[in-house]
Amino acid sequence: MWIDLLLVIVGIGLLTLGGEVLISGALGLARRMQISSLLTGLVVVGFGTSMPELVVSVDAALIDQPGIALGNVVGSNIGNVLLILGLCAVVRPLPVTPLGLSRDAVSGVAASGLFIVLAAGGALGRIDGLILLAGLAAYLAWAYRSEKRLEAAGAREVDPDAVPGSADHSALYIALTIAGGLLLLIAGSRVLLIGAVALARDLGVSEAVIGLTLVAVGTSLPELTVSLLAVLRRHVDVAVGNILGSNLFNLLGILGVSSLLQTLPLPRRMAVFDQWMLLAASLAALILLWSGRRLSRAEGVLFLLAYAVYLILGFRVFPS
Repeated sequence: MWIDLLLVIVGIGLLTLGGEVLISGALGLARRMQISSLLTGLVVVGFGTSMPELVVSVDAALIDQPGIALGNVVGSNIGNVLLILGLCAVVRPLPVTPLGLSRDAVSGVAASGLFIVLAAGGALGRIDGLILLAGLAAYLAWAYRSEKRLEAAGAREVDPDAVPGSADHSALYIALTIAGGLLLLIAGSRVLLIGAVALARDLGVSEAVIGLTLVAVGTSLPELTVSLLAVLRRHVDVAVGNILGSNLFNLLGILGVSSLLQTLPLPRRMAVFDQWMLLAASLAALILLWSGRRLSRAEGVLFLLAYAVYLILGFRVFPS
């Protein structure tokens, strides 16, 4: 059991390092190619921090571990809202822009609802995957147009210091960091999956439970790092946007690709508990952000308590 736990820790470490290296290289490439700030923030930062989830879920689908593939995404999204947004709000209250509410937070609730509807048949298949990817394409088109309008009006300016790893580097350094980051992600995902599957057997719980908790938190470490750094640098809009964007990519992009590769049956526990917790967390974020146009420290503490309750219920009431 201890060896399996060590494999999980090593896998999470490799994923975290790989995610950081890949984001650094991608941001350097964006600056070198003079890609607009809106595409850098939207795609590289928001979606780049979801690369560990993507690699782990796709890898899990390919080796016929659908519980981990689904649990990783659902658990990561719950953790992103309750754990990471909660921690960030405790450090500094998080105001949100009207666009962040009307577009990103509402889209997050809609994506959670779409996932529940598509999974109502007991599994996500190829048709469901195409629908999810079409939803992601529609969101990206909407986000691009709305951000472009803001940039044209001079209302949106992205500071490169808002996120880590955005300094100028040589072409060779950028190429090496991107290649190295991808290799670390691939190696980390395989080591993590081997350890997670074995650990689930050791503990007598399902792979979905491990995916919803240990794997989900491990693959969310890049989001945690970027969001906390952004908050500490007083770029709270980057922290909120990173979480909301990552959650959308997780549900629409990662599950879309994974279900195209392999049918993903919905575990019973997820059907009766976790998917509803996902929807509740998305709705809570929308309601609290909408009510005061910010997430206060008290509400951040409430989110952290809710995540603790979720973990306790997950292991004591819905353990399989």
